[in-house]
Amino acid sequence: MIRILTSLAILFCVFSSAFTQTQDQKKLNNWYNKDLQLDKVLGVSTEKAYKELLKNKKSQTVIVAVIDGGTDIMHEDLKENIWVNADEIPGNGIDDDKNGYIDDIHGWNFIGNAKGENVDKDNLEVTRLYKELDPKYRGKDKSSVADKEEFELYQKVKEVYNEKSQESQANIGMAQSGRELKVADSIVKAYLKKQDYSIKDLKKLNKAPAAVAESAEKLRVWQLFGISADDLIAYGDEINSELTYHYNLDFDGREIVGDDYKDNSNRFYGNNDVTGPEPAHGTFVAGEIGAVRNNGKGVDGIASDVKLMIIRVVPDGDERDKDVANGIRYAIENGAKVINMSFGKAFSPQKKFVDEVLPLADKYDVLLVHAAGNDAENNDLVANYPTHIGADGKPITNNWLTVGASSMKVDDDLAANFSNYGTKTVDLFAPGVDLWGTKPGNRYGAFSGTSMASPVVAGMAAVIRSYYPQLSASEVKEAIMKSVTSVDQMVQKPTEAGKGERVSFSTLSVSGGVANLYNALLIAEQIAAAKK
Repeated sequence: MIRILTSLAILFCVFSSAFTQTQDQKKLNNWYNKDLQLDKVLGVSTEKAYKELLKNKKSQTVIVAVIDGGTDIMHEDLKENIWVNADEIPGNGIDDDKNGYIDDIHGWNFIGNAKGENVDKDNLEVTRLYKELDPKYRGKDKSSVADKEEFELYQKVKEVYNEKSQESQANIGMAQSGRELKVADSIVKAYLKKQDYSIKDLKKLNKAPAAVAESAEKLRVWQLFGISADDLIAYGDEINSELTYHYNLDFDGREIVGDDYKDNSNRFYGNNDVTGPEPAHGTFVAGEIGAVRNNGKGVDGIASDVKLMIIRVVPDGDERDKDVANGIRYAIENGAKVINMSFGKAFSPQKKFVDEVLPLADKYDVLLVHAAGNDAENNDLVANYPTHIGADGKPITNNWLTVGASSMKVDDDLAANFSNYGTKTVDLFAPGVDLWGTKPGNRYGAFSGTSMASPVVAGMAAVIRSYYPQLSASEVKEAIMKSVTSVDQMVQKPTEAGKGERVSFSTLSVSGGVANLYNALLIAEQIAAAKK
């Protein structure tokens, strides 16, 4: 699964922006929909497009599949736009539409069972591979094994597993640090006799009684990073989850499903619970695409005439290739014209399952949009799966867009410091920093990640397909790629280490720019006119 936080360094970036929402930031809750010239932020010009280009134009409803970890389909800002399978009778226990899935009213959940039980936690793929390969190759060298390629994979897996699990182990104390910070906070508040205090207040406590002075210093240091006690506790809980589930060689979260995830002969498994145990990520993603526009609630999604098909394949851990393949197949065969995939992983042992289903995107004219990943890595050198590139190095389908994350200002930090990039493998960038959106339980909040950038582009694709239904998926992709806001400016190259080398933003993706709906619609109009 693409994780919003890949390191403590990125934690500083994401949380500091998310938990300290100023009034100015709140005014920009929909900044990804705004326009650079009109609003001075590098959004995708959604509002400008509706006002100037789409007013009085007719649209057709477009189905967008949200393949993710589950979505709160009853959210006040989403429920009106959730896809309903009209050929299925709710709750009768019969596969009315004969598509192989019983009572799939709003989509399907591939990580559950027929009894209604769902997978919540799972390993990372590197853990599963290490568990499988280590008994086979431990203590051996390349000269002594028959399968040289698999042995090399084992060596790489072993290195990554040890590095990542040890990194998590080293950060295990963050939750405790957060709890200590809460105690420090209560001590300072009691001493000052007020609930709110500034860094300046904390500095003045250096001559206070020892317990107070020490507490003030702890708080001051963390506040300089914009990190709260709750942030540290949340990060610590994430680390605990990693060690308990993600990197735990003795844990198998898949047992609930009851299938063989290495055998894709059985496609018909799971249940119709598309919300699942933890739908925060999917709810946010769905809202960016299709939160009801102009209803006076929360946020405005990008697409106005859209239905969101919810497909659950991503647990708290890494998704399985089998589930990804079947999720894509389900979306395509049940009418989705755009598919958003805000997830990814470093290894794909059953990649062939995904490869086998991708030609359906061409057959059924479907555009797939995928998040580039949050590891600050060059995808040209380090793959982020799933990918549409086959074993021969050639695209299996051209109906695919990979999206990196950009921030709101055209400055040194335009490329999000966590975003993956690639001159050959990342097609374009889109807003993915400090986005405000839907959260479960009719709530709203901020998220950052390429997971947030991908649905921006998926929403754009839905708008184009809605107003220009005569355009093919490849033509929609063409319109999006040719219409980016080109940025030939030196920026900080993404890196987990903090400040990296400065490069031209134009070198970080195929297009060299940031997605723009207004411009894409102008190109779409030209393509449509040429087809008459």
